[in-house]
Amino acid sequence: MRTHTGEKPFMCKECDSSFGQKSSLKTHIRTHTGEKPFMCKECDKHFIQPSHLKRHMRAHTGEKLFSCKECDKSFNQKCNLKSHMRIHTGEKPFMCEQCDSSFGQKSSLKTHMTAHTGEKKRIPHDVSVYMKTKFERPHVPKECDKTQMGTHTGQKCFSCKECDKSFSQIYCLKRHMRIHTGEKPFLCKECDGRFSRISNLKRHMRTHTGEKLFSCKECDKRFYQISNLKTHMRIHTGENPYVCEECGKSFDYWYQCRIHMRTHTGEKPFCCKECDRGFSDPSTLRKHMRTHTGEKPFSCKDCGKSFSRLSSLNSHMRIHTGEKPFSCKECDKSFSDASSFKRHVRTHTGEKPFSCIQCKTCFSHASSLKVHMRTHTGEKPFSCKECSKSFSRISSLSTHMRIHTGEKPFSCKECNKSFSLTTSDNGEKQFSC
Repeated sequence: MRTHTGEKPFMCKECDSSFGQKSSLKTHIRTHTGEKPFMCKECDKHFIQPSHLKRHMRAHTGEKLFSCKECDKSFNQKCNLKSHMRIHTGEKPFMCEQCDSSFGQKSSLKTHMTAHTGEKKRIPHDVSVYMKTKFERPHVPKECDKTQMGTHTGQKCFSCKECDKSFSQIYCLKRHMRIHTGEKPFLCKECDGRFSRISNLKRHMRTHTGEKLFSCKECDKRFYQISNLKTHMRIHTGENPYVCEECGKSFDYWYQCRIHMRTHTGEKPFCCKECDRGFSDPSTLRKHMRTHTGEKPFSCKDCGKSFSRLSSLNSHMRIHTGEKPFSCKECDKSFSDASSFKRHVRTHTGEKPFSCIQCKTCFSHASSLKVHMRTHTGEKPFSCKECSKSFSRISSLSTHMRIHTGEKPFSCKECNKSFSLTTSDNGEKQFSC
């Protein structure tokens, strides 16, 4: 039943992860202890789970469970079959950001990227020595000049003085040099846009002519670039080719997977210059910057209220429409925004995903954790204007202010006596007679 209720009663004492099955917790604990009880009898390699051992054993037995229906080639892992299938489908999901070239294998993209970065792929010393001694340079016809030499030998005679990158053809070097000089000789006559490559200019011109050469066979939608068509086709196929190696989550776009990976690594490469806060993706940084600039580009047509985020405007519009699309299956309560719904669901599941780094206390809301952290830092951001006394919670400040205002909002139903607090210092109810 826990698969339906979401109950996870078995909690890890090391990291507060929780599980629905005791066996799952037991397996998880091994990531902390380093225990690997499942040993391969062939090579003495150890594994945390029996499934990992079972998959490893295929390397020894030669068993290949996953077969290609196109050519009957077999593989010992499903991911290898998936990668192989791209040879038949022609799919190239790994795209270069620099030049829109696409590849069927991630490793091919990495190799290609060195053409832009100038990075030289390292070859192990023993391999390079073997290659030098094993293979002789091919015969080159005498009539070939230096500009043609590289097509026969693979030799890269033309070197860039800026980054030491080498090329087999002189025109490749000239094209490369534009990266350093910033030269963009190809001019668009329509908008004065400039480009370093003529192919980029041709692709750009379609935005003016409206020409869309690449059409989808499923829905007849058309695109300027073949890369956009390939991406669009995933809507029909349901394919999510970019898989996170840490948790197995898959994505339509490679950049979504790259951003997601930062949730595992903790990397936040995009920093706010105003407050040094870091973000995992540029779009979140742009949204954050509006808190400093005060920019609110999204306005409500009904009441004129403005918002810094489109999602905030969409949530606000439900105040006018009365729409509450997020319904709780446990109690049928409805909510106008997803965040309120998620917070509510935790009252049923008991989930407390926000953990204090200092004392491991867990909370169901991020705001509760933020308030709790002040007990460690000693921060008291809420100050009384009358006596300068400070408090860690705004509710504590509100209660304190009654000392100055004389406000006594709590009344006894028996004698109508009023009180400023609901409890006395010892925790007992103060206004019950």
